[in-house]
Amino acid sequence: MDSQKKQVYHPDKAFRERWEAMLRRYQTAICDALASVDGGSFCEDMWTRGRSGGGGCSRVLQDSTVLEKGGVNVSAVHGTLPPDAVTKMTCHGHHDLPAADGEGLQFYAAGLSMVIHPRNPMAPTVHLNYRFFQIFRRAPSERSGTDECGGEEATAGESLLWWFGGGADLSPSYVFEEDCVFFHEKLREQCDRCDPLYYARFKRWCDAYFRNHHRNEGRGIGGIFFDDLNENMTVSPEKFFAFAEDGLQTFIDAYIPILIKRKDQPFTESQKIWQQIRRGRYVEFNLVHDRGTKFGFQVPGSRIESILISLPLTARWEYQFKIEKGSKEEEAQRVFVEPRDWLPIDNAHLEGFSWPTETGARRC
Repeated sequence: MDSQKKQVYHPDKAFRERWEAMLRRYQTAICDALASVDGGSFCEDMWTRGRSGGGGCSRVLQDSTVLEKGGVNVSAVHGTLPPDAVTKMTCHGHHDLPAADGEGLQFYAAGLSMVIHPRNPMAPTVHLNYRFFQIFRRAPSERSGTDECGGEEATAGESLLWWFGGGADLSPSYVFEEDCVFFHEKLREQCDRCDPLYYARFKRWCDAYFRNHHRNEGRGIGGIFFDDLNENMTVSPEKFFAFAEDGLQTFIDAYIPILIKRKDQPFTESQKIWQQIRRGRYVEFNLVHDRGTKFGFQVPGSRIESILISLPLTARWEYQFKIEKGSKEEEAQRVFVEPRDWLPIDNAHLEGFSWPTETGARRC
Protein backbone atom coordinates (compact mmCIF):
# COMPACT_ATOMS: atom_id res chain seq x y z
CA MET A 1 0.00 0.00 0.00
CA ASP A 2 2.78 2.42 0.95
CA SER A 3 4.49 1.85 -2.40
CA GLN A 4 1.41 3.30 -4.12
CA LYS A 5 1.56 6.59 -2.27
CA LYS A 6 2.43 9.61 -4.36
CA GLN A 7 5.66 11.44 -3.72
CA VAL A 8 5.28 14.50 -1.51
CA TYR A 9 7.48 17.48 -2.35
CA HIS A 10 8.85 20.04 0.08
CA PRO A 11 10.80 23.06 -1.19
CA ASP A 12 14.26 23.49 0.31
CA LYS A 13 16.38 26.52 1.12
CA ALA A 14 17.81 26.65 -2.42
CA PHE A 15 14.29 26.84 -3.84
CA ARG A 16 13.40 29.72 -1.54
CA GLU A 17 16.57 31.59 -2.49
CA ARG A 18 15.83 31.18 -6.22
CA TRP A 19 12.27 32.36 -5.62
CA GLU A 20 13.46 35.54 -3.89
CA ALA A 21 16.02 36.22 -6.62
CA MET A 22 13.33 35.88 -9.29
CA LEU A 23 11.04 38.30 -7.45
CA ARG A 24 13.80 40.89 -7.23
CA ARG A 25 14.56 40.58 -10.94
CA TYR A 26 10.95 41.20 -11.86
CA GLN A 27 10.60 44.03 -9.38
CA THR A 28 13.31 45.79 -11.35
CA ALA A 29 11.84 44.83 -14.73
CA ILE A 30 8.35 46.03 -13.78
CA CYS A 31 9.59 49.30 -12.29
CA ASP A 32 11.73 49.94 -15.37
CA ALA A 33 8.74 49.32 -17.67
CA LEU A 34 6.50 51.67 -15.68
CA ALA A 35 9.17 54.35 -15.35
CA SER A 36 9.74 54.31 -19.10
CA VAL A 37 6.08 55.27 -19.59
CA ASP A 38 5.93 57.79 -16.75
CA GLY A 39 9.29 59.46 -17.20
CA GLY A 40 9.89 59.52 -13.45
CA SER A 41 11.87 57.19 -11.22
CA PHE A 42 10.92 54.93 -8.34
CA CYS A 43 12.39 55.64 -4.92
CA GLU A 44 13.72 52.56 -3.16
CA ASP A 45 13.15 51.82 0.51
CA MET A 46 14.97 48.82 1.99
CA TRP A 47 13.57 47.61 5.30
CA THR A 48 14.00 44.82 7.84
CA ARG A 49 11.83 43.28 10.53
CA GLY A 50 14.70 43.15 12.99
CA ARG A 51 14.41 40.22 15.36
CA SER A 52 11.11 39.20 13.77
CA GLY A 53 13.02 37.91 10.73
CA GLY A 54 13.44 38.98 7.14
CA GLY A 55 12.69 42.20 5.33
CA GLY A 56 11.99 43.64 1.94
CA CYS A 57 12.34 46.34 -0.64
CA SER A 58 9.55 48.81 -1.41
CA ARG A 59 9.75 50.90 -4.57
CA VAL A 60 7.31 53.79 -4.89
CA LEU A 61 6.59 56.41 -7.54
CA GLN A 62 3.96 58.94 -6.52
CA ASP A 63 2.52 62.28 -7.59
CA SER A 64 4.25 61.93 -10.93
CA THR A 65 3.30 62.64 -14.54
CA VAL A 66 1.44 59.44 -15.46
CA LEU A 67 1.26 57.63 -12.15
CA GLU A 68 -0.53 59.26 -9.24
CA LYS A 69 0.88 56.47 -7.09
CA GLY A 70 2.58 53.20 -7.86
CA GLY A 71 4.07 50.77 -5.38
CA VAL A 72 6.01 47.59 -6.16
CA ASN A 73 6.97 45.68 -3.03
CA VAL A 74 9.09 42.56 -2.54
CA SER A 75 9.21 40.96 0.89
CA ALA A 76 10.72 37.80 2.32
CA VAL A 77 9.86 37.27 5.98
CA HIS A 78 9.98 34.44 8.46
CA GLY A 79 9.24 33.89 12.11
CA THR A 80 6.47 32.66 14.36
CA LEU A 81 2.90 32.78 13.16
CA PRO A 82 0.57 33.74 16.02
CA PRO A 83 -2.09 31.14 16.96
CA ASP A 84 -4.87 33.50 15.80
CA ALA A 85 -3.33 33.71 12.35
CA VAL A 86 -2.97 29.92 12.17
CA THR A 87 -6.63 29.53 13.08
CA LYS A 88 -7.67 31.93 10.32
CA MET A 89 -5.64 30.01 7.78
CA THR A 90 -7.36 26.75 8.69
CA CYS A 91 -10.66 28.45 7.82
CA HIS A 92 -9.43 28.88 4.25
CA GLY A 93 -8.56 25.34 3.31
CA HIS A 94 -5.46 24.45 5.37
CA HIS A 95 -7.27 21.90 7.49
CA ASP A 96 -4.19 19.65 7.63
CA LEU A 97 -2.26 22.17 9.70
CA PRO A 98 -1.70 21.08 13.30
CA ALA A 99 -3.87 22.78 15.88
CA ALA A 100 -2.55 26.15 16.96
CA ASP A 101 -1.09 26.17 20.44
CA GLY A 102 0.32 28.95 22.55
CA GLU A 103 3.55 28.98 20.55
CA GLY A 104 2.07 29.16 17.05
CA LEU A 105 3.95 27.78 14.04
CA GLN A 106 7.08 28.78 12.16
CA PHE A 107 6.52 30.31 8.74
CA TYR A 108 8.27 31.65 5.67
CA ALA A 109 6.52 34.00 3.23
CA ALA A 110 7.96 35.75 0.19
CA GLY A 111 6.18 37.57 -2.58
CA LEU A 112 5.91 40.48 -4.95
CA SER A 113 2.88 42.72 -4.55
CA MET A 114 2.06 45.85 -6.49
CA VAL A 115 -0.72 48.33 -7.18
CA ILE A 116 -0.58 51.07 -9.82
CA HIS A 117 -2.96 54.06 -9.66
CA PRO A 118 -2.64 56.22 -12.81
CA ARG A 119 -3.48 59.91 -12.80
CA ASN A 120 -5.78 59.79 -15.85
CA PRO A 121 -9.30 58.44 -15.07
CA MET A 122 -9.28 56.63 -18.42
CA ALA A 123 -6.25 54.56 -17.40
CA PRO A 124 -7.13 51.64 -15.09
CA THR A 125 -5.73 50.80 -11.70
CA VAL A 126 -4.02 47.41 -11.70
CA HIS A 127 -3.07 45.00 -8.93
CA LEU A 128 -0.70 42.05 -9.01
CA ASN A 129 0.56 39.66 -6.37
CA TYR A 130 2.51 36.41 -6.45
CA ARG A 131 3.55 34.80 -3.18
CA PHE A 132 4.93 31.59 -1.71
CA PHE A 133 4.18 30.42 1.81
CA GLN A 134 5.71 27.57 3.83
CA ILE A 135 4.91 26.32 7.32
CA PHE A 136 7.33 24.43 9.57
CA ARG A 137 6.82 22.27 12.62
CA ARG A 138 9.46 23.79 14.84
CA ALA A 139 11.43 26.98 15.25
CA PRO A 140 14.55 27.47 13.14
CA SER A 141 17.40 25.73 14.92
CA GLU A 142 20.03 28.26 14.00
CA ARG A 143 20.57 31.52 12.17
CA SER A 144 23.45 32.39 9.94
CA GLY A 145 24.27 35.09 7.46
CA THR A 146 22.13 37.83 6.04
CA ASP A 147 19.55 37.48 3.30
CA GLU A 148 19.25 39.81 0.29
CA CYS A 149 16.50 41.83 1.95
CA GLY A 150 18.61 42.58 4.98
CA GLY A 151 17.12 40.16 7.50
CA GLU A 152 18.60 37.09 9.12
CA GLU A 153 18.20 33.89 7.13
CA ALA A 154 16.54 31.13 9.14
CA THR A 155 17.44 27.45 9.00
CA ALA A 156 13.97 25.93 8.77
CA GLY A 157 12.73 22.92 10.66
CA GLU A 158 10.52 20.17 9.26
CA SER A 159 8.33 21.43 6.44
CA LEU A 160 4.64 20.75 7.05
CA LEU A 161 2.88 22.60 4.27
CA TRP A 162 3.51 24.99 1.40
CA TRP A 163 1.43 26.78 -1.19
CA PHE A 164 1.37 29.54 -3.77
CA GLY A 165 -1.14 32.33 -4.21
CA GLY A 166 -1.64 35.42 -6.29
CA GLY A 167 -2.95 36.72 -9.57
CA ALA A 168 -3.61 39.99 -11.35
CA ASP A 169 -6.74 42.10 -11.77
CA LEU A 170 -7.81 45.34 -13.41
CA SER A 171 -9.89 48.10 -11.78
CA PRO A 172 -10.86 50.75 -14.33
CA SER A 173 -13.03 53.75 -13.58
CA TYR A 174 -14.28 53.73 -17.16
CA VAL A 175 -14.72 50.39 -18.88
CA PHE A 176 -13.23 50.01 -22.35
CA GLU A 177 -14.21 46.58 -23.60
CA GLU A 178 -11.16 46.20 -25.83
CA ASP A 179 -8.87 46.78 -22.83
CA CYS A 180 -10.74 44.22 -20.74
CA VAL A 181 -10.61 41.61 -23.49
CA PHE A 182 -6.91 42.26 -24.15
CA PHE A 183 -6.01 41.99 -20.46
CA HIS A 184 -7.95 38.75 -20.06
CA GLU A 185 -6.50 37.28 -23.26
CA LYS A 186 -3.00 37.71 -21.88
CA LEU A 187 -3.99 36.10 -18.58
CA ARG A 188 -5.63 33.17 -20.37
CA GLU A 189 -2.49 32.64 -22.44
CA GLN A 190 -0.46 32.59 -19.23
CA CYS A 191 -2.82 30.08 -17.63
CA ASP A 192 -2.97 27.84 -20.70
CA ARG A 193 0.81 27.56 -20.76
CA CYS A 194 0.62 25.92 -17.32
CA ASP A 195 -2.80 24.24 -17.08
CA PRO A 196 -5.83 24.67 -19.41
CA LEU A 197 -8.16 24.50 -16.39
CA TYR A 198 -6.62 27.48 -14.64
CA TYR A 199 -8.12 30.44 -16.49
CA ALA A 200 -11.80 29.53 -16.06
CA ARG A 201 -11.30 28.61 -12.42
CA PHE A 202 -9.09 31.49 -11.39
CA LYS A 203 -11.22 33.99 -13.30
CA ARG A 204 -14.33 32.91 -11.39
CA TRP A 205 -12.40 32.97 -8.13
CA CYS A 206 -11.19 36.50 -8.88
CA ASP A 207 -14.74 37.74 -9.52
CA ALA A 208 -15.86 36.27 -6.20
CA TYR A 209 -12.89 37.43 -4.13
CA PHE A 210 -12.48 41.07 -5.23
CA ARG A 211 -15.98 42.10 -4.24
CA ASN A 212 -17.24 44.71 -1.80
CA HIS A 213 -19.98 42.61 -0.28
CA HIS A 214 -21.33 45.53 1.73
CA ARG A 215 -22.04 47.32 -1.57
CA ASN A 216 -22.73 44.24 -3.70
CA GLU A 217 -20.26 45.31 -6.36
CA GLY A 218 -16.90 44.21 -7.67
CA ARG A 219 -13.68 46.14 -7.22
CA GLY A 220 -13.11 46.13 -10.97
CA ILE A 221 -13.43 43.92 -14.05
CA GLY A 222 -11.51 40.98 -12.64
CA GLY A 223 -8.57 38.97 -13.82
CA ILE A 224 -7.28 35.83 -12.14
CA PHE A 225 -6.89 34.98 -8.46
CA PHE A 226 -5.78 31.81 -6.71
CA ASP A 227 -4.61 30.67 -3.31
CA ASP A 228 -3.63 27.44 -1.54
CA LEU A 229 -2.16 26.18 -4.83
CA ASN A 230 -0.02 23.08 -4.29
CA GLU A 231 -2.01 20.10 -5.71
CA ASN A 232 -1.65 18.36 -2.33
CA MET A 233 2.13 18.79 -2.60
CA THR A 234 2.29 15.79 -4.98
CA VAL A 235 3.48 17.99 -7.86
CA SER A 236 6.87 19.64 -7.92
CA PRO A 237 6.72 23.26 -6.75
CA GLU A 238 8.68 24.11 -9.88
CA LYS A 239 5.38 24.00 -11.80
CA PHE A 240 3.96 26.83 -9.72
CA PHE A 241 7.26 28.72 -9.64
CA ALA A 242 7.19 28.80 -13.44
CA PHE A 243 3.52 29.85 -13.46
CA ALA A 244 4.22 32.79 -11.15
CA GLU A 245 7.32 33.85 -13.07
CA ASP A 246 5.29 33.77 -16.28
CA GLY A 247 2.63 35.85 -14.55
CA LEU A 248 5.09 38.62 -13.74
CA GLN A 249 6.17 38.85 -17.37
CA THR A 250 2.53 38.65 -18.46
CA PHE A 251 1.77 41.73 -16.36
CA ILE A 252 4.24 43.78 -18.39
CA ASP A 253 2.79 42.48 -21.65
CA ALA A 254 -0.83 42.98 -20.56
CA TYR A 255 -0.84 46.30 -18.69
CA ILE A 256 1.83 48.53 -20.23
CA PRO A 257 0.09 48.74 -23.66
CA ILE A 258 -3.18 49.73 -21.96
CA LEU A 259 -1.45 52.39 -19.87
CA ILE A 260 0.26 53.84 -22.94
CA LYS A 261 -3.04 53.92 -24.82
CA ARG A 262 -5.02 55.69 -22.07
CA LYS A 263 -2.54 57.91 -20.21
CA ASP A 264 -3.00 60.99 -22.42
CA GLN A 265 -6.72 60.82 -23.14
CA PRO A 266 -8.63 64.02 -22.33
CA PHE A 267 -10.91 63.97 -19.30
CA THR A 268 -13.22 66.31 -17.42
CA GLU A 269 -13.42 67.34 -13.79
CA SER A 270 -16.53 65.20 -13.29
CA GLN A 271 -14.68 62.18 -14.69
CA LYS A 272 -11.86 62.81 -12.22
CA ILE A 273 -14.44 62.87 -9.42
CA TRP A 274 -15.80 59.50 -10.57
CA GLN A 275 -12.27 58.11 -10.51
CA GLN A 276 -11.91 59.31 -6.92
CA ILE A 277 -15.22 57.67 -5.98
CA ARG A 278 -13.97 54.38 -7.44
CA ARG A 279 -10.69 54.82 -5.59
CA GLY A 280 -12.72 55.07 -2.40
CA ARG A 281 -14.32 51.72 -3.17
CA TYR A 282 -10.83 50.33 -3.72
CA VAL A 283 -9.82 51.50 -0.26
CA GLU A 284 -12.95 49.94 1.24
CA PHE A 285 -12.11 46.54 -0.18
CA ASN A 286 -8.48 46.60 0.90
CA LEU A 287 -9.26 47.60 4.48
CA VAL A 288 -12.47 45.62 5.01
CA HIS A 289 -12.17 42.42 2.99
CA ASP A 290 -8.63 41.77 1.78
CA ARG A 291 -7.09 38.75 3.49
CA GLY A 292 -3.54 39.83 2.72
CA THR A 293 -4.01 43.16 4.46
CA LYS A 294 -5.58 41.53 7.50
CA PHE A 295 -2.85 38.88 7.64
CA GLY A 296 -0.16 41.55 7.45
CA PHE A 297 -1.63 43.40 10.42
CA GLN A 298 -1.51 40.17 12.47
CA VAL A 299 2.12 39.25 11.85
CA PRO A 300 4.42 40.63 14.58
CA GLY A 301 6.87 43.21 13.30
CA SER A 302 4.94 43.87 10.10
CA ARG A 303 5.74 47.09 8.26
CA ILE A 304 2.55 49.13 7.98
CA GLU A 305 3.91 51.39 5.21
CA SER A 306 4.43 48.34 3.01
CA ILE A 307 1.06 46.79 3.87
CA LEU A 308 -0.75 50.00 2.93
CA ILE A 309 1.33 50.69 -0.17
CA SER A 310 -1.70 49.59 -2.21
CA LEU A 311 -3.85 52.54 -1.15
CA PRO A 312 -4.26 55.43 -3.62
CA LEU A 313 -2.75 58.84 -3.00
CA THR A 314 -6.24 60.38 -3.12
CA ALA A 315 -9.80 59.04 -2.85
CA ARG A 316 -13.27 60.42 -2.34
CA TRP A 317 -16.47 59.61 -0.45
CA GLU A 318 -19.60 61.62 -1.18
CA TYR A 319 -22.76 61.20 0.85
CA GLN A 320 -25.42 59.54 -1.34
CA PHE A 321 -23.43 59.92 -4.54
CA LYS A 322 -25.78 59.64 -7.51
CA ILE A 323 -24.84 58.17 -10.89
CA GLU A 324 -26.44 59.89 -13.86
CA LYS A 325 -28.70 57.62 -15.87
CA GLY A 326 -27.43 56.72 -19.31
CA SER A 327 -23.90 57.89 -18.47
CA LYS A 328 -20.57 56.13 -18.92
CA GLU A 329 -20.41 55.92 -15.15
CA GLU A 330 -23.68 53.97 -15.08
CA GLU A 331 -22.38 51.71 -17.83
CA ALA A 332 -19.26 50.98 -15.78
CA GLN A 333 -21.27 50.44 -12.60
CA ARG A 334 -23.35 47.74 -14.31
CA VAL A 335 -20.14 45.85 -15.05
CA PHE A 336 -18.96 46.20 -11.45
CA VAL A 337 -22.27 44.90 -10.08
CA GLU A 338 -22.57 41.95 -12.47
CA PRO A 339 -19.25 40.29 -13.40
CA ARG A 340 -18.81 39.66 -17.11
CA ASP A 341 -17.01 36.91 -18.99
CA TRP A 342 -14.71 38.85 -21.31
CA LEU A 343 -13.69 35.61 -23.01
CA PRO A 344 -15.66 32.40 -23.61
CA ILE A 345 -15.60 30.10 -20.57
CA ASP A 346 -15.68 26.32 -20.96
CA ASN A 347 -17.97 25.21 -18.14
CA ALA A 348 -16.37 21.77 -18.23
CA HIS A 349 -13.26 23.42 -16.79
CA LEU A 350 -15.31 24.44 -13.74
CA GLU A 351 -16.70 21.00 -13.00
CA GLY A 352 -16.04 20.00 -9.39
CA PHE A 353 -14.13 23.20 -8.64
CA SER A 354 -14.63 25.12 -5.41
CA TRP A 355 -12.77 27.78 -3.50
CA PRO A 356 -12.57 28.52 0.24
CA THR A 357 -14.50 31.48 1.64
CA GLU A 358 -15.00 32.99 5.07
CA THR A 359 -18.08 30.81 5.58
CA GLY A 360 -16.95 27.64 3.84
CA ALA A 361 -16.33 26.30 0.36
CA ARG A 362 -18.41 27.61 -2.50
CA ARG A 363 -18.78 25.55 -5.65
CA CYS A 364 -18.92 27.04 -9.14
